[in-house]
This record gives sequence, structure tokens and C-alpha cells, in this order.
Amino acid sequence: MAEIKKLGVITSGGDCGGLNAVITGAAKAANTLGIEICMIQNGYAGLYNLDVLEPVVIDNIRADSIQSGIAGSEAGHSRVKISKINDPDKYNKIKTGLAKHHIDGLIIAGGDDTGSVVVDLARQGIKCVHVPKTMDLDLQTYSVGGDSTINRISHFTRELRTTGLTHNRALIIEVFGRYAGHTAFRGGIGADADAILIPEVPVDYKFVYEDFKAKYMSRLINSDVKGATYICVIAEGIRDISGEFFTDKGQVDSFGHQRLAGAGGYVRSQLENYMKNDPDWGTLLKKEGVYVEGIYMFPEIREISLGHLVRAGDTSSYDVTFGKQGGASAVYLMKNGISGVTVVGTERNEISYMATAEAIKQRYVDPEEISFYESLGICFGRQPEEYRPVFKEHTGYIHRYM
Repeated sequence: MAEIKKLGVITSGGDCGGLNAVITGAAKAANTLGIEICMIQNGYAGLYNLDVLEPVVIDNIRADSIQSGIAGSEAGHSRVKISKINDPDKYNKIKTGLAKHHIDGLIIAGGDDTGSVVVDLARQGIKCVHVPKTMDLDLQTYSVGGDSTINRISHFTRELRTTGLTHNRALIIEVFGRYAGHTAFRGGIGADADAILIPEVPVDYKFVYEDFKAKYMSRLINSDVKGATYICVIAEGIRDISGEFFTDKGQVDSFGHQRLAGAGGYVRSQLENYMKNDPDWGTLLKKEGVYVEGIYMFPEIREISLGHLVRAGDTSSYDVTFGKQGGASAVYLMKNGISGVTVVGTERNEISYMATAEAIKQRYVDPEEISFYESLGICFGRQPEEYRPVFKEHTGYIHRYM
């Protein structure tokens, strides 16, 4: 087993909370173990251009300057798929760049796309350990960024409730997450959302409308100031009635993924269509004294995209902790000759890992969890399914996060 003397750290894909914690965790562990470590700038673009780049050495002084609790990455990112680079000598170019800087292995933080490149690089004989990172939470493991994003979705949604209530508006709040609904699901629950629409559940918009109508009207009737709102959190990856995703037509990233956009507007238009053909609104609003002919005949529905706000700003303490564990554990794995794998977690003195090709397989929201929250009155755009609990006594230590 060849001795590891120097490691490179790469962060790749979308930015999110916890990445700087991965860097500081890896740096502190490497420095403790007497291994030199450096940041390779701007993800796989930097890796490809090591012949002209000078990686940044992360000694303890440099590591101390990185704030683990701030989202984003000190090392920078790029969306580059190595196999798609139009250069037949690309892998030799990368190996030559690594050799030039005496880098023996790579610690790479990223999601499924990043992980697919880890698999590719490992097949080319480049030693890599993958630290799972994606705010989408759709890997088989927990991934850095998920908790921070969920907290920010909940935070902004709770704050938006005040403007919804002030103006008697229904709000459709669209959030990132691509083809899995984890962030909308848990962020919406944390914000006491009335409805949560996710890719895992085909949406019956008539059912969503009936839920909106019942809850909004009840709140208006029972309010002494005649105020009401309705909050619907939706994932960007929901589909239209024909089963198609909402996309910027023709716009794809370097990994070939279509850019998702427009789900919020579609949901709003569906609810407005049902509402404006329902005479019950005029009857109720007149009775409650909030109707104005030609001006205020229906509640206003607004869609809001939280966009990059949910991946920016502060990092949650959980993600700082997991990020540091992931980065440091990757160093320990590499030092002990284990590469081509994904860090799963660190519990007590156990560092667990799995094959990266398995770790990056997409994971969706569990249908049984959906029925549990339907039993609590949250609308998921379908007729609620009965929750059927199974009771099991546990003994000893249990750790589970999402």
C-alpha cells in the first residue's frame, strides 16, 4: 500500500451548506496525521487544469480562516463532467497535473453527478473518496447541505406567511430539489404548510383546490379581522397533467439535465381556474364583508420561487458536524488504503462507507412517510391514504437522519 503524503480537496456541483466544513474537517485531520492537503480550485475544471493552476495548501492557519458555518465553498465549484471534455488525452492530462503537484489522492464533495465522475476517475486509477453533498437529499446516504436547506425553506416559508395573512393571499412556494421531493417535504412540514406537492405523488389539482377552499374559507369565517391565508410548498420537479416536467425548453447543464422552472406558476393557474369558476367565493366574500365588485372577487394567489436563497447563507450545526466528519473520515479512509468509496457516516470510533456507484443511486420520499403526514391533515395532492403503523421495540443505540 503506497503511503499517502498529499491530498487534494475538490468541491463540485451546486453550492450548499456544509461544504466549508468538509474542507476544514479534511484539513484538520490531514494536518493531525502529517499529510499535506490542498484545495483544487473550481471543481473538476480546476482538476483538468492542474497544469496551469497552483492548488492552495491548507495548513492549520489557512484552515482557521475558513468559516465552517457559512454556506458555499472556499474552494469554488464548476459543473464539468470529465468524460464529456473534448480531449482524448484528458485523463492523462489530469494524472500529469496530479503528479506535478505530488497529489496522491482526492477528497471530492458532491452529489450524484459529482459522484459519477468519482466512479469514472477511480476506474482510471485515480484514488478518490467521495463525501456526499447535495441539498436535494436524494442520495442513498445523508448528504451535506440537506439539513441547512430544509431549515431555510421552513424559515422563509414561515416568514412569508405574514404577508400572505396580511393580504389574504394564498402562496405557492416553489423550492429546489430536482426529481425528488425531500426538501419540499421536510421544509414544508417544518413550516406548517397546508399542502406539499412533490414529484413522488401525481397531483390531483381538483383535490388541492378543495383543500385550499375548505381551509381558507374556514380561516376567513373564524377570523375576527377577516384574515386568511393558505400555504402550499411545492418541489420544482413536480409534473404537469401530461406527466412532463416544467423546464426552460432547450436549456441543459453540462451533465445533460434540463433546467427546471415554472412549476409554481402552473399550480397557481390550476387553482385560479377552479376558483374563478366556483360561485361559492362570491357568496362567502360578500357575507364576510371583503368583496369588491370588479376588484376583489377572489382571494389572490401568488407563486414565489425561493431559488438560491435556500442554498446560501448560514449552515446548520448538523451540517457543520456532518461535513467535518465527512471530510476527516475521507482522510482516514485514504490513509488506510480505502478509496473509490463514499463516506456514509462516523459513529463513535466507526467510519462507515459504501461503493460510490451504489451511494449515488437516486432515493425518493418514502410513501409511508407521506401517509403519516396525511393523517395529520397535510394535503399532498391526492386522496389521503390510511397510515398503518407497525410497532417495534428497539433496544440500544439508534441513529437515523432522513
